[in-house]
Amino acid sequence: MAGLNKSEFKNPVINWIDTRLPIFTLMNAEYGKFPTPKNFNYLWNFGALAMVMLVVMILTGIMLAMQYQPSTTGAFNSVERIMRDVNYGWLLRYLHANGASMFFAITYIHIFRGMYYGSYKNPREILWILGVVIFLLLMATAFLGYTLPWGQMSFWGATVITNLFSAIPFVGEHIVTWLWGGFSVDNPTLNRFFVLHFLLPFVICAVVFLHVWALHVTGSNNPTGVEPKGPQDTLPFHPYYTTKDLFGVTVFLIIYALFVFYAPNMLGHPDNYIEGNPLVTPAHIVPEWYFLPFYAILRAITFDIGIPFTDIVFIEAKLGGVIAMFGSIALWFVLPWLDTSPVRSANFRPVFKKCMWLMVVVMFLLGMAGGKSPDDPVTFFGWASPMTWVMVAQICTLYYFAHFLAILPWLSRNEKTLPLPYSISESVLKKGAA
Repeated sequence: MAGLNKSEFKNPVINWIDTRLPIFTLMNAEYGKFPTPKNFNYLWNFGALAMVMLVVMILTGIMLAMQYQPSTTGAFNSVERIMRDVNYGWLLRYLHANGASMFFAITYIHIFRGMYYGSYKNPREILWILGVVIFLLLMATAFLGYTLPWGQMSFWGATVITNLFSAIPFVGEHIVTWLWGGFSVDNPTLNRFFVLHFLLPFVICAVVFLHVWALHVTGSNNPTGVEPKGPQDTLPFHPYYTTKDLFGVTVFLIIYALFVFYAPNMLGHPDNYIEGNPLVTPAHIVPEWYFLPFYAILRAITFDIGIPFTDIVFIEAKLGGVIAMFGSIALWFVLPWLDTSPVRSANFRPVFKKCMWLMVVVMFLLGMAGGKSPDDPVTFFGWASPMTWVMVAQICTLYYFAHFLAILPWLSRNEKTLPLPYSISESVLKKGAA
């Protein structure tokens, strides 16, 4: 019949729907028959895990929003009411709060996998850039959500982070006033943060759709970095990788449940159970753990940039820290053009592989530095070293920028790479023989 889709499904109900709205044909093409490299390892599970967490966060967030009161006088008490009086409110809140940490842990591993195996290289530049956009939206959503309980860390975290924009010349103060909706962090600030926190996840969904669309246009990368040469190098996504993803989701949900039911406050800060008070500053203001590496980069710039031995200053320390923090993520957007090596996977780039693992150590140290007081000495088994945590942050920040701006471009031209397998099948068969 003219205008109807030709459906291959035998179930009469599905066939009737699919001939008029070919959603099942689309799903079968994109997630059933879709050819996928046959050598995926479990690091490729984290894309599916991120999708699961996005759904969990949206559903629990909608249910929490029904009970939350976005006002400075009622926010803290409404969260306590959710915990104590709303049926299973404690479960919803712990799923949501710990879900943010799980989401970031998954995302960081997903990003590391992309960098390690060169998934940002031609022809997947747009795919990578959309992934970085998702990460920025995720950071913004998490920051806005952290302010909503209106505890001490929520209030002072919002105050400190929004004040960073005041370092921008000429327009900084106006941006801060616009963000606050007044002249301090107060009721208008909380209202707009609540609205944005509610809306941004749906923006993330839209960008995720584009991200997945770009993935299905270019196809997935794989651990060898070699493009499939034909049907012998691929498998249909279902049932092979749906089964593998299901196993990964099951293991992840067990870990997630352990945090929710046995250590729900382990990843939070105890000061956030004290109502926000603008007259009492906490002894040490720290963001959530997933922001700590970038917070350390922000605090690492303790010096003005200008002409030495003169009073001429081009960039003050505060502005320098803000530029460094945002620049550390902005570098990811141009990563496909900083690393131009024709070999994608770190498995065949011995020096690059060492640099990537060193970057993991550097990010871990930045996270530790971000959670410590800057002037505290670095201690080893009770012995206080002459180094302070701000010095550690400065050294790690220097390596971080050197890695992207100097090391990767140099390796692209000079690194001696290992020979690549001819095809994915060849690498799989050799591994099986070994």
